[in-house]
Amino acid sequence: MSAIMEDPTDFEPVRVLITLHEGMDTLDAMGPLEVFSQARHDPQNKDTKAFRVIFAGAAEHITTAQGASIRPHMSFEEAMKRLAEIDVLVIPGGSHENVTKTKAQPIQLIKAYTELQKKNPARERTLMSVCTGSLILGEAGVLAGLTATTHPDFITKFEILCSNAVQRDMSDRVDVVEERYVVNNLRYDLGENEDENPYILSRKELKEQKRRKSSGGMPPIEEKSNGTNGRRPSNARKGSISLKQSNARRESVLKRANLRLGGMRVITTSGVSSGIDGALYMVGALVSDDAADEVARKMCYTWKKGIVVDGVDV
Repeated sequence: MSAIMEDPTDFEPVRVLITLHEGMDTLDAMGPLEVFSQARHDPQNKDTKAFRVIFAGAAEHITTAQGASIRPHMSFEEAMKRLAEIDVLVIPGGSHENVTKTKAQPIQLIKAYTELQKKNPARERTLMSVCTGSLILGEAGVLAGLTATTHPDFITKFEILCSNAVQRDMSDRVDVVEERYVVNNLRYDLGENEDENPYILSRKELKEQKRRKSSGGMPPIEEKSNGTNGRRPSNARKGSISLKQSNARRESVLKRANLRLGGMRVITTSGVSSGIDGALYMVGALVSDDAADEVARKMCYTWKKGIVVDGVDV
């Protein structure tokens, strides 16, 4: 049952800011946009939108690597002023060196967002990168002590960049892995039996994944949609109502305060289309599994699972 069905008078959309930079990959931004814009608390009620998405960029029009021209809703300067309003910050990849070599935006925006969380863990926030957007997070120095992934073709560059950032900032190392997506600082209860959680690869699946990697066979991530592998469904979070409750609960705030980055949820995804998977994960975590499955069905998309790190019930 969705949150809006439980209490139709007390919800507001989760606010998402997607950054834009010259040469970015179009799907890195449009994939999550499609997912978030389709998500409803009640699939039968078009007025129960779970997310509101806005764009920020450095120019009036941003040209993507594919030649598309996108007009941001606001400048980075305006985004900095309104950062406290944002629940989810999404950083697309593509032409990442346009950002990392010049230390251009959205690097300062990312740093300001993480500082906001560290200073005020009473608010629940999420930082998500798509594809090589993780290299932008790495350059910003916000991945220290976390586990992260990126596009397979950029894994080595990502490791080098993170290593340099660790030496520069004298911080903890970044554990770089090849996965569909990686989630740190979780916001839902893993449950008594982690193997029953639909977001997590079971021990059997992990063993099979390792076997495939070692044999050079099938891709490491099971290409099954969530909920079709015989496991029980998980209620996960319950949308923006639950988001409000988490922000108000004293025990939630205390737990967040003891985590890295003030308990900010950090998600990195691998190549291009994996941003869709990461966004579906967010719908499942902040709305419901059913809502995420319905979005995937509408998009005729097979949800591919990633991994989660050290889940915490807050």
